[in-house]
Amino acid sequence: MAGRRGLGRRFGWLWASYAVSAYGTGFGFGAFPLIAVLVLHSGPTQVAALAAAGRAVGAVVAVPLGPWVEFRRKRPVMVAMDLTRFAALMSVPVAFALGGLSFAQLLVVSVVVAAANIAFNAAGGAYLKALVPPEDLLVANSRFESTTWTATTVGPPLGGAAIGLFGPVTTVVADAVSYLLSALGIRAIGGTEPRAERVGAPRMRAGDLLEGWRHILTHPGLRPLFFNSIVVNGLIMASEPLLAVLLLGRLGFAPWQYGLVFAAPCVGGLVGSRLARPLAARYGQHKVLLTAGVLRACWPVGLAFVRPGVPGIVLIITVQLGLVTCCGLFNPLLATCRLDHTDPDRVARTLAAWSVSSSAAIAALTALWGVLAAITSPRTAIAAAGVLLLATPLLLPRREHATQNTKNQAASLT
Repeated sequence: MAGRRGLGRRFGWLWASYAVSAYGTGFGFGAFPLIAVLVLHSGPTQVAALAAAGRAVGAVVAVPLGPWVEFRRKRPVMVAMDLTRFAALMSVPVAFALGGLSFAQLLVVSVVVAAANIAFNAAGGAYLKALVPPEDLLVANSRFESTTWTATTVGPPLGGAAIGLFGPVTTVVADAVSYLLSALGIRAIGGTEPRAERVGAPRMRAGDLLEGWRHILTHPGLRPLFFNSIVVNGLIMASEPLLAVLLLGRLGFAPWQYGLVFAAPCVGGLVGSRLARPLAARYGQHKVLLTAGVLRACWPVGLAFVRPGVPGIVLIITVQLGLVTCCGLFNPLLATCRLDHTDPDRVARTLAAWSVSSSAAIAALTALWGVLAAITSPRTAIAAAGVLLLATPLLLPRREHATQNTKNQAASLT
């Protein structure tokens, strides 16, 4: 912490809670595809369906959660979502121990966790905007981003080793416990949090469900970022289960190698997130955002050329290093831009709408790419995703749009 800009004790607890759940998620990276392949002997179509259905149904379930979160105190919502994820994930090792684990249960747990993720992120973003001054939002988001990539660097290799030593559901247990610890940390933040007051109708209306999308699609700065984000995330994530099938199945990678090739490059994400604030201060947030958005689209096509053994490991690490460095730089700038462009009374709905759309896009593209892989091959489908990603910079905003002055709005909350 030496030399860091201090953001206060309450932010420290929020950051610590985020960190423990991030490390749990990193430790459990790819747990469900691994369980589906190694325990349930699922093929590429089933693995893709697992990823797609969980996100798709979870997104539908989460649609009313944005307005519900908006007009409630955010910390209790975050605690409730952490406990929900803990209970859902713990059902997997229990069923495995009793010999009753099934593909259907993995689907249900995926749905519950996906919906809880959306609600938690919506509440967390709104809480952060009220907690941190506008000029410190990029600092806070960069710290969250660097924590994510650090956890992803450390977690998957340890998770792969734990699976080899203790069994396939070990990492799921660790991930579940991390959410329980996160809930305890959020409870420890303390302080008072005023309940958001609803203006107008006392109850949720149908229009509240669409308010987040209305704000995004009518805002000249957020709209292109929104479409770029959901397409890029969808294409990248659509390739993930196919890579699991290709590496663990046809190319014969061991689980620890699978974890290593995705964990080691995450050092680049840490570097990118650390550079976000100084580069934005020197060149401007929009210019850095645009540059990072263009560069991150150039890497994934290289994954189509992976081969067995050491050459394949080196290729994946190189490609992933370039990709995650650009993502680590892009993501905190995007998160800060969304908060800067959004009034405090619609942050939760906007973030929920963004997450729902992203999850739906990932689900649709994952399902489509699963079919494409079944018709052709996983390698061909991965190559197609990489080629399409090369066109996504066309969706980025070319000009910087004036942002609202949020300092007075944030001050009115304190």
